[in-house]
Amino acid sequence: MKRFFNNHAETSDNHIDASLKTRYFKASKNAVIQAVEDYFNASPDFLIHARSDQHGEISATSKRGKKVFIIATVVMVRPYQTALDFSVTTETPVQIDFGYSNKVIKKIYQHVSEQLPVIEGK
Repeated sequence: MKRFFNNHAETSDNHIDASLKTRYFKASKNAVIQAVEDYFNASPDFLIHARSDQHGEISATSKRGKKVFIIATVVMVRPYQTALDFSVTTETPVQIDFGYSNKVIKKIYQHVSEQLPVIEGK
């Protein structure tokens, strides 16, 4: 219920919602960052704000529709075991986005999962 009455969503290893748990990919850190960047570049809705390979972060904002700010964090846990987390904030006048931030995260996870092998059970 809380996720619908908030304007911010984050992923984590211990998230209650299984669709918002951290995803792990059998790929290098650079490959995961590139897959996220490819999603933003291919989408007419988003514009990359900044990319830092050193810090493993890429941020983007929306070009149209609801104003959204996204930070993707990529951490290589072990060789070819890379974690991908998101922090998404939707700008709304009443601090409620009715789950829009969650939907954005799920879309990006779906795209990256189609590009790179997912490590199940993590």
